[in-house]
Amino acid sequence: MAGNAEGARRLWEEIFPAMDLEAVAEIVSADAVDHTARPGEPHGVEGVRNTMRFLDAAFSNQRFEIHRTIEEGDTVAIHFTHSGQHTGPIMGIEPTAREFAYQHIHILRFEEGRMVEHWGIHDHLDFMQQLGALPRRPQPVGADRS
Repeated sequence: MAGNAEGARRLWEEIFPAMDLEAVAEIVSADAVDHTARPGEPHGVEGVRNTMRFLDAAFSNQRFEIHRTIEEGDTVAIHFTHSGQHTGPIMGIEPTAREFAYQHIHILRFEEGRMVEHWGIHDHLDFMQQLGALPRRPQPVGADRS
């Protein structure tokens, strides 16, 4: 059986970009709990599929560049950059055709090779600024955004 970190990487490197809705069930438990799901969103496999559809409707040329995975016991932390082009409405923002790239950190707990819990943090401020929905704050002289 593949390691949990490999399953987490596969979710974002292969399954999300390919919109492989069937393969989600290979990684995600049917009753998985997403602690950061959008209000009213189902959990488990169907919740992940809905997230994939939600992102696919809003973005084209999506990429998920994984920077690091850390596996400890049944838990995996994964840090990646989600990038693409804003080509569909999202969160009340009409398509801007702008390119974006923003950071994510996700923590996933696995049982028997499938994700059973998920927590996620996204840099929505940077994302909204890239789309032009919020103004960028001036950077102090010599500040590094990395």
